[in-house]
Amino acid sequence: MQKKDWALALLVVLAWGINFVVIKWGLDELPPMLLGALRFALVAFPCVLFVRPPKLPLKWLLAYGVTISFGQFALLFSAMYVGMPAGLASLVLQAQALFTLIFALFFLGERLHLQQVIALLIAAAGLILLGYQSPSSAMTVMGFALTIAAAASWGLGNIVNRKIGLLGSVNLLSLVVWSALIPPLPFLMLSYWLEGPEVILSSLSNIGYQTILAVLYLAAIATIFGYSSWAYLLKHYPASQVAPLTLMVPVVGLLSAWLLLGETLSLLQTLGIALVMAGLLVNVFGHKLTQWLLVKSA
Repeated sequence: MQKKDWALALLVVLAWGINFVVIKWGLDELPPMLLGALRFALVAFPCVLFVRPPKLPLKWLLAYGVTISFGQFALLFSAMYVGMPAGLASLVLQAQALFTLIFALFFLGERLHLQQVIALLIAAAGLILLGYQSPSSAMTVMGFALTIAAAASWGLGNIVNRKIGLLGSVNLLSLVVWSALIPPLPFLMLSYWLEGPEVILSSLSNIGYQTILAVLYLAAIATIFGYSSWAYLLKHYPASQVAPLTLMVPVVGLLSAWLLLGETLSLLQTLGIALVMAGLLVNVFGHKLTQWLLVKSA
């Protein structure tokens, strides 16, 4: 990978890692459903005026928008609103890789390899430790459960992505921009139902500069810049070289939450984090390590 592309990849990882702190700042003044509506409205407009629609059936565009855009972030924003720390959210959300393996088994008929089973068991043990509630824990049970559900929605969206990939070459930026037309309406409907018109009007009329910048960051940097840059990297380099870089996202998320929000971790949570990261590493690199060991032993 060229130096400029390494720099681009690191900028994306940095943007996605800090994203969780920015979400927390946005939720200081906006309720979660309203924040989601504003985020995706800004992703869609005015970009749809300049980006051609993706060449794929409408049902797959809807499936992508419902799972990755609406489902994932409705659950994640709600989780962080009810007590999921930003740093831990950045890590637990990576359970999407494990849900992707499980959903691929059921919906695509893919077989699990030994290293994938081991990865699932290690990461599951880590998630169990993270879910344990110590008296001093800042994380709520509901926040943790909603983050796991958000990871499951992302994992289901990855299956949709694979199906879309089988249809031929689809421009990922076009997919992200046009699928962003789908979430605002259900977000607004849920906001009206759950948060109420008074809260919506009050939040919008008293919105501050920090929240405006947070929404702009979520739309322009985390979504448009992040996904379009990632699409460029995946187009020019093997997925096996690019995909492992996402393991750095929770590292940035945990560090930025510590530095900017003052979040701290218990010893048990630290052990849980280590196990989840180990599981993700086994999932990504386990096959290559097994092949290397077989060659060495031959």
